[in-house]
Amino acid sequence: QVQLVESGGGLVQPGGSLRLSCVASGSIYDFHTMNWYRQAPGKQRDLVASLTYSDDTYYADSVKGRFTISRDSHKNTVYLQMNSLKPEDTAVYVCNIILRFPIRNYWGQGTQVTVSS
Repeated sequence: QVQLVESGGGLVQPGGSLRLSCVASGSIYDFHTMNWYRQAPGKQRDLVASLTYSDDTYYADSVKGRFTISRDSHKNTVYLQMNSLKPEDTAVYVCNIILRFPIRNYWGQGTQVTVSS
């Protein structure tokens, strides 16, 4: 069983930066994909960034060039560096990890990011 705990959210002014962390308890050596999603009030949950086991990355168009997903395998942690934040980035950000052998899907509880002056 794997548990995911996010941290790093908060209130930031437009143009500011935050780094989100997602720490996994339990083994994730056989991960397939690590993902960050976000969900704003009244909206669906959207995929923001992905990182595969082969280090391929995907970013939603709305965050390309501003957000960076990365991992530290020694710390069992996936990060989301968010720069040049905009008010429309305000949402709950949720970490997701998909493991292989067998396929298992784990979600964190989320961390609130609010971008406002």
